Amino acid sequence: VPNSYESVEGGGYSGTSLQASLRHLHPFPSLSELSSALGGLGGVSELEAETLRPVNLLQERNILPPKHAPPPEPNLSNDLRKVNCSPDTFRCTLTNIPQTQALLNKARLPLGLLLHPFRDLTQLPVITSNTIVRCRSCRTYINPFVSFLDQRRWKCNLCYRVNDVPDEFMYNPVTRSYGEPHKRPEVQNSTVEFIASSDYMLRPPQPAVYLFVLDVSHNAVESGYLNVFCQSLLDNLEKLPGDTRTRIGFVTFDSTVHFYNLQEGLSQPQMLLVSDIDDVFIPTHDNLLVNLKESKELVKDLLNALPGMFTHTRETQSALGPALQAAYKLMCPTGGRVSVFQTQLPTLGAGLLQSREDPNLRSSTKNVQHLGPATDFYKKLALDCSGQQIGVDLFLLSSQYSDLASLACVSKYSAGSVFYYPSFHHVHNTAQSQKFQKDLQRYLTRKIGFEAVMRIRCTKGLSIHTFHGNFFVRSTDLLSLANVNPDSGFAVQMSIEESLADTSLACFQAALLYTSSKGKRRIRVHTLCLPVVSQLSEVFAGADIQAITCLLANMAIDRSISSSLSDARDALVNAVVDCLTAYRANGSNIQPSGLITPAALRLFPLYVLALLKQKALRTGTSTRLDERVFSMCELKSQPLLQIMRMAHPDLYRIDNMTEQAALHLNDSVIPQPPLLQLTAEKLTREGAFLMDCGSVMFLWVGKCCNETFIRDVLGYPNYASLPSNMTEIPELQTMYSERTRAFISWLLESRTFHPAHSILSFSRDDTSAKTSFFQHLVEDRTESAFSYYEFLLHIQQQMSK
Repeated sequence: VPNSYESVEGGGYSGTSLQASLRHLHPFPSLSELSSALGGLGGVSELEAETLRPVNLLQERNILPPKHAPPPEPNLSNDLRKVNCSPDTFRCTLTNIPQTQALLNKARLPLGLLLHPFRDLTQLPVITSNTIVRCRSCRTYINPFVSFLDQRRWKCNLCYRVNDVPDEFMYNPVTRSYGEPHKRPEVQNSTVEFIASSDYMLRPPQPAVYLFVLDVSHNAVESGYLNVFCQSLLDNLEKLPGDTRTRIGFVTFDSTVHFYNLQEGLSQPQMLLVSDIDDVFIPTHDNLLVNLKESKELVKDLLNALPGMFTHTRETQSALGPALQAAYKLMCPTGGRVSVFQTQLPTLGAGLLQSREDPNLRSSTKNVQHLGPATDFYKKLALDCSGQQIGVDLFLLSSQYSDLASLACVSKYSAGSVFYYPSFHHVHNTAQSQKFQKDLQRYLTRKIGFEAVMRIRCTKGLSIHTFHGNFFVRSTDLLSLANVNPDSGFAVQMSIEESLADTSLACFQAALLYTSSKGKRRIRVHTLCLPVVSQLSEVFAGADIQAITCLLANMAIDRSISSSLSDARDALVNAVVDCLTAYRANGSNIQPSGLITPAALRLFPLYVLALLKQKALRTGTSTRLDERVFSMCELKSQPLLQIMRMAHPDLYRIDNMTEQAALHLNDSVIPQPPLLQLTAEKLTREGAFLMDCGSVMFLWVGKCCNETFIRDVLGYPNYASLPSNMTEIPELQTMYSERTRAFISWLLESRTFHPAHSILSFSRDDTSAKTSFFQHLVEDRTESAFSYYEFLLHIQQQMSK
């Protein structure tokens, strides 16, 4: 059978074997050799020579590329490259997989995967077929990297077993022809979705069920979040993912727990109050979770009434634990999603917490205490929820310490998400209020998968040993995700247990089995293929520095909770020291003075320094405990690009953007200003600078900024008249305004997920926003932290010990 998959295993088939097309590198070339032979070095492509070019970081100060560098492209044949998984979905820290654990140890780099498995996709091949073809031995789904021995047999690319091709697979629904199994969509696309049969169900697929659990204590009412929440849910009620079976319910709580009977036909919602919080019970099992279609008018009545129902409350207590126990009992029969809104420390009943923060220690350079939970109540509850397919999402809107380290466990182990709005107030803090509103809009309308499980398989010889993200590990490699959403990321660490010398390729496959909001059981499968190499130089050449940084961030968060923050920080510095020492020992045969890295790793020290200055891991800068813990939650559960923007934001000058090198998309001109290094040296008083931190954008306007920009883009006559609380760029009919808005829209749209954004601008007097802007300038020195150059000297010093 003529097909291009014969080469995949690289064994004795006709045609070019893949082995030949994987160019082998020489042992590490020295600087002089490289310069004399760039591009012509016995089979080293220019690209590889560039990734291996030695860079002296102490001399090359401008190492930040002016544009986002794409992820490294695996060194594969064109046929394989074309069908490989998108790096937005699946990235490996090393795009050249070392043959042995010994070679990996020599490189001193971490091996792991970063996944964004349920991200929003514009194109997704959906396969409806009676037979889902899988390996009989290891259960891998058939994919572009298997090989067909003939029309009737295929060889698994993970365990190498030979399997039969089922009759149905001989027919290709796309071309409507027989006898070409290698042209089926499952074998032409590395990301596919199967409509699953009843074999993939433990029970009939559940409906979409949404329960909202709302804090209505005095504190909550005072913050005004209920108004924003109720209005947002009213606006998006029609857009909640689901079908005719969708169910919805509400629970409110202060020192007692209140349920709402929304039975179709009632003239208004009925509140049922349960005051026995020590043994919370469900007052009636009917009509507390109702069919949204049938009871829509009552739901709207309740949402219109709720903000006013508690305006005069004197209740200051919070029985969050009992409210969650009630939610669990209510949702048990179906599973679904619980959204909890909390504004203070829980003070009554199960799960009550005491304040553990000492404000005097916020800027301590020593160890930070209380990063772990104070009680296992929330984790136990989450595990119970996970077992019944209930995911819990937590929205914490609080100006006081609320022990997020304990509360977050309810989402962490039930595959939920955590949102945090410090000092939320709907009037006094418009930026937070707008962010909450935009987050809610995304949250209520984004795709959702229910009762999901995810398994990651890899080539025989490789094994996964640690998972990062929000989930519960069911068996050694099965992640239980009661809910799955498109904004969550996962990471795994791997080791090489048996030599991969017999294969030229390593493959990884993630399969996510879930129930769609329309009640369909589906399996989304992603397969990634990478070359296996035997030379240390090749391992360095294929390093994906962003993936490495994100995996190390996950490992550091774990270390700071299991051991201590200072241990975690030391481990990050050592990761750089060890890797550059390994490169020096095994790499170049020149020993120049300076700090030498291969070009592929030139941003490693900068990114690690950025992590050390990130809220989650920094010391010596005043950091509220809840804000630190939230930052830790984010690093553990966000997709790669979001983590990178949090740690090392993108800085642009936007007051002098021109059409030079602009993108032209659908009739609009999108300027492409260069990325700037995160240092105050790059700021001028004459300019306006935009900093994109992922979930928030900052706009810093210099004192002497060009008045045309202030007038035509911001809509104010001069610098002095700029307000301190602008949160959006107005739509003005000027060329500068259109250009600036086009650039910002493009930044937001070119993400693989949709964060809510809020734009803050500050003038000279808005010190709080100015501080957060300057805290992100990671290359600069602070009272308690190195500048980038000092950090390089510190690394060099550690290497010479």
